[in-house]
This record gives sequence, C-alpha cells and structure tokens, in this order.
Amino acid sequence: MVAYINRNEVPIHEKWNLADIYADMSQWENDYQQIEKMAEKLKTFEGEIHDGHTLYHYLNHREELSFLFNKVYAYAMLKVDEDTRETKAQAILDRAKHLSVKVSASTSFFMPYLLGLAKKTLSGYIATEKRLEYFAEDLWESFRYKAHVLSKEQEEILSQLGEALSAPGHTFGMINNADIKFGDVTLKTGEKVELTRGMYSKLIEDDDREKRKEAYKAYYKPYLQLKNSISSTLSAAIKNNVTLAKIRHYPSALEKALFGDMVPKEVYENLIQTTKNNIAPLHRYIHLRKEKLSLDELHQYDMGVPLVSGIKQVIPYEQAYETMCKALAPLGSEYINTLKDFQNACYLDVRETPGKRSGAYNLGLYGVHPFILLNHQDDLDSLFTLAHECGHGVHSRLSSQHQPQITARYSIFVAEVASTVNEVLLINYLLTNEKDAEIRKHLLNHFIDQFKGTFFTQVMFAEFELRTHEMAEKGTPLNVEVFNQTYEKLFREYHGDEVVFDDEVKYGWSRIPHFYRPFYVYKYATGFASAIHLATKILEGDQDTLTSYLEFLKSGSADYPLNLLKATGVDLTTPYPIENALKRFEELVEEYSVL
Repeated sequence: MVAYINRNEVPIHEKWNLADIYADMSQWENDYQQIEKMAEKLKTFEGEIHDGHTLYHYLNHREELSFLFNKVYAYAMLKVDEDTRETKAQAILDRAKHLSVKVSASTSFFMPYLLGLAKKTLSGYIATEKRLEYFAEDLWESFRYKAHVLSKEQEEILSQLGEALSAPGHTFGMINNADIKFGDVTLKTGEKVELTRGMYSKLIEDDDREKRKEAYKAYYKPYLQLKNSISSTLSAAIKNNVTLAKIRHYPSALEKALFGDMVPKEVYENLIQTTKNNIAPLHRYIHLRKEKLSLDELHQYDMGVPLVSGIKQVIPYEQAYETMCKALAPLGSEYINTLKDFQNACYLDVRETPGKRSGAYNLGLYGVHPFILLNHQDDLDSLFTLAHECGHGVHSRLSSQHQPQITARYSIFVAEVASTVNEVLLINYLLTNEKDAEIRKHLLNHFIDQFKGTFFTQVMFAEFELRTHEMAEKGTPLNVEVFNQTYEKLFREYHGDEVVFDDEVKYGWSRIPHFYRPFYVYKYATGFASAIHLATKILEGDQDTLTSYLEFLKSGSADYPLNLLKATGVDLTTPYPIENALKRFEELVEEYSVL
C-alpha cells in the first residue's frame, strides 16, 4: 500500500470531487448570503399564517432554504474532513454552524404555532390548498410532538443554544481527529515512528505479539493522558441529553432518542437482554481464540490477530471494488450499475492522508449525490468497509431518485441494514469462491470477528450509554472513575473470564465518537440482525424478499423504520431477529471449531 505524504499525491480518481457541490467558494458564498436572506423572509411569516395558502408558501420556502443549506453545510464539512488541520476549512464550517443557528431561530416559531392549531383547522387548510397535500404527512407527524414542544420564546432560546449544546461533541472531534498524538512504535528497521490509525489497524493484527502490544499501548497512550478532558466532554454531552429530555417532557433521554423513529424502548431493552441471555457462544469463541493462539493469557491486544497465521491478503482498491461488485450481484443489475457509477464519477475519497478525518462514512446529499469517505488500507478490513459504506451510498442514491425531498432522507435506524446486507453477501461470496482451506478458515474467522464487532461490541456500547444516562438522570456525578467502573463491569460481562484485564481496557469509552450521538450504536446491532435475515433469504433465491428489499432501499423515510422493515419480513418488536442472528453466530463458531 502506498503511504501518501499529502493529499495532492493521491490520484484524482481516488478523491471525491467537491466541485459537484460548488465549483468555487464564490458559489458557496452566494448561497450562504441567499440563505441569510431566505431566513429573514421566513421570520416574516411569524404571526401571519392564517390560511392554507400562506401555510403552503411558508413550508415551500422553508424546503427551498433547507435544500441550499444542506449543500452549504455539507461542502464545509467535507472540506474539513479532507484535512482537519486546515484553518480555512474550519472557518467556513464555523460559519455554516453559525448559519444553522440563524436558520433554526427563523423557524423556531413554527412548531409552537402548528401545535397551537386545532386539528380541524389544519384539516381545513389542507382541504382548501391542494398543494399542502405534499406536506400533509409531515404536518400530522408533527402533532406527535405536541407534548414535547415548548413555547415560542423557549424554542427560540433553545435554537440559539444549539451551537453551545453541540460543543462537547465538537470538542471531542477536534481532540480525536486533529490534536491527538499517538505514541511511538518500532518499524522492522528499528526506527521509532509515531503511530497512525491506519498503522494501528495493521499492527494490532500482526503475528508478532510484542508489536501488537506496543501498538496497543501507543494507541491508548493519548486517551489515558487526556482522560480527564475527554471525561469532561462525554459527561457534558450526556448531561445535555438528559437536560433536554427533561425540558421537553420525555420520560427519559432514551425515550427522547427513540421517539422520532417510533421505536418503543422495549426494542432497545430486548436487544440488550436477548444478547446477554445468549452470550455463551461469544465466551466460547473467546476461549477458542485463546486456545488456537496457544496463549497462557489472552489480552485485549490478542483479540484482533487472525487465528490462521501467515494469511496476509493484499487487496488493492481497484480489485476490492471489482470483488465487491461481483459479491453483490444477487442484488441485481440496477444495484451493480449504480455502484459502477459511484466509482466512475468519483463519489469516493479513498486514501488515508495526514489530517484527514479517521474512519469511514457516507453522506447522501439530495440533488447532488452521495459522498463516501474511506481510509483504504488495501486489506480485507478495507474491502468490508468499502462494501459497508457503498451500501449506505446506494441507499442514499435510490431514495433520492425515488422519493421527493421531504421523504428522501432515511432514518439512521434503517441505515445499517443496507450496509450490513452488503457485508453478509460479501463474506458469502468470498467463502463460496475460495478453494484454499487456510484462506477459507481465515475468512470465516474474519466474519466471526466482524460479527463480534458489529453486533456484540455495539450492544455493549449501547448498554454503556443506557447505564451512564440512567446515572445522570439520578444525579450521579459522571467522571473518569465512574466511566471506568461502568465500562469495566460491562466488558467483563460480555467477554467472560478469559481476557486479562489490562489497565487500558477500562478506558475504552474514551475513544468512541458515537457516544456523542446519543443512543445511536444500538442501530448497528438491530441493523445487523435484520441484514442476516434479509441476506440469507436473498441468497436462497427468495424473489419476494429481493423485491421488497430493493423497494425498501427506495423508500427513504416514506414510513416509520419498523414498518419499512416489517414490509421486508423483519419484525424487530419480537425477539426473533436478534435470536436468529445469535443462532447464526453460534453456527459460525461451531463451524470454525470443526475446521
């Protein structure tokens, strides 16, 4: 794999093209100023909406503003993520955030106004102004929030506090992406160099245990050094969530987070409880890992090394893309052609470069196209990440093509289904087409570890979020010690007694960006369980499931997430999808054990 010193060295076909949003900053600036004017116009509707005609013009103007604002904000965010050290990019993102506060302030009157209407009055408006039918479902959906919307003055204050309330997450992001300096690791030449995230993902899988240990210690070093600062940001984020839930009259922060998707808290609680009731196969796998590695003690830095030694698959990006397209062929020609368009039109930013945001994501931008960030390392993990993010990307593309703007954006709850179906299809393709017995064992081991990371680890994270929010709701102070104790207890419950508890383990909470998006991570697990069901049916040739799944990808937010999934045959209000996924994990462990 080529290591790039700066972004300019990366081939142009491996970088996204932000000119698809704005050809230059003058266009961005023009839209920025236009949004400011549009926000001022929105304010003039306050106190003036007395009929369906005026209501329609307000909503139409707001949607036009939203379209432009999404472009302005996305461009600024993507520029920062190219190089988080770049001060000019940070400056335009700060301006976009400031604009967001202005826009929120200009619309803060609307929800109190709308919920102050009698249902009969709103029905009359919709009946007399036919163009309101486009907004009707959205308007009625808003009535669900009646008990949680404050007075006009209070809503305006909250909108003005938006930037301050998001500060903990922003601060952690700057620490995690721009400021953190990892410890040193030793190259084969004996030279000491500073660890990068990309290097870590490779070294933690190295056959040399001392290299794994050195990388592990170097990776956690800054998190331990900054433990009090990070604890402060996470504590503030959790307290903000709890306070907002109270202000808006929700029973709990969890129920506030689930309200928008119409997900009952029992779905969240059932996920955790069903997983813990079926944790034995994970404990068995961890025991098997210790056995196969012939270790007296199993440490956290031994959990990522492949159990089949000597298998180092180098998968160049072009080859990875081709393999992905072959693996996803069961989804049909429309799906594969969409994927090929992504590559040809430069929707993906492929390579790790200094300062670039870590990890991977997809950003769907209505009226433009998806933008996919990768930090591709030419290995098996990167192949799976590619398939995962392209799953999100195709979901964004198809929803945008088949839904109007108002319903094109899908819920995060269903997002992980589209990405994980791709991963399940990919591992099936690789196992089916691989003849080498050792590589097959390696692939099976890889999928078990993927399962562990995408399902079990996320459920553990979800329980950590639940427990820490419950503490905050009871007034328990949140600090390093509390976070460590909570994380350690859960880690031991999920991993059993086989893993030796190094000091770094209990600081695992300090490095998780998703904790700044409250109650998000459980959706990885529910999405994974749903995907196991769907991918299995598609591979069995179930045409009805394939048809309903493709329709699901085109549905955006045309219905509530649980209803969209039920239409594909997945009912997450029952324990079955979780139990089915856990049964599949048990089968995988058994299959590997036999091999």
